[in-house]
Amino acid sequence: MKLDLNCDLGEGEPIGRTRALMRHITSANVACGGHAGDVRSMAACVRLAKQFGVKAGAHPGLWSRADFGRGDASLTPDEFELLLLQQVSAVQAIAREAGLPLHHIKLHGALYHASETDSKLRRRYLECVLRFWPGARIYALAGGAVCRDARRVGVNVWPEVFADRAYRDDGTLVARGEPGAMIPSTRGAVEQVRQVMKTGELTTMSGARLKLVPRTVCVHSDSENAAQLLQRIASAVR
Repeated sequence: MKLDLNCDLGEGEPIGRTRALMRHITSANVACGGHAGDVRSMAACVRLAKQFGVKAGAHPGLWSRADFGRGDASLTPDEFELLLLQQVSAVQAIAREAGLPLHHIKLHGALYHASETDSKLRRRYLECVLRFWPGARIYALAGGAVCRDARRVGVNVWPEVFADRAYRDDGTLVARGEPGAMIPSTRGAVEQVRQVMKTGELTTMSGARLKLVPRTVCVHSDSENAAQLLQRIASAVR
């Protein structure tokens, strides 16, 4: 099976960069106005997604622009549900107007990790998807709790690996503030994706082998070499 290639977009990057990255991906995670984005950027991303035949998804994050949605995700399940309704529905409405369906939902930053560790938030997340967006997939950490529980309750989930991030032995990502969290070279990131595709394993920061079966691969748009990396990975996964 060919791997999907996704990228977080509409996060304040120049529109020229959005366009350049969109050329090499198969699905776009559109920032919904929480950690980044506004109506104009959402519309631009959806328009480009339609132009390049890219699947459009929502990328909801904490209402916290100062730390780009990567701070403390201390919210209740009710607050989480409201955030999802506000942000995902915004992208869905804009996509619908452009004639595109909402293909997927991928949580951003602190929400992505909180849904893995907090069972109450995870349960509410999956309940919301089933109730409000039953036709959408979710992108979640390959091998993680969200993938496991999504399958159990019948949510369509695409396990995700990150091309440009380092992993711990337990399958979690090395925190961004720690040394070695990002894979700086294009070659290293491409090799990580090729290893997963060929062997179903990924080498962690400690040198251990982690078994993963992804359906989608993420490259972050704010990586310095994102366009080159996406182009190289696109050639590898297709």
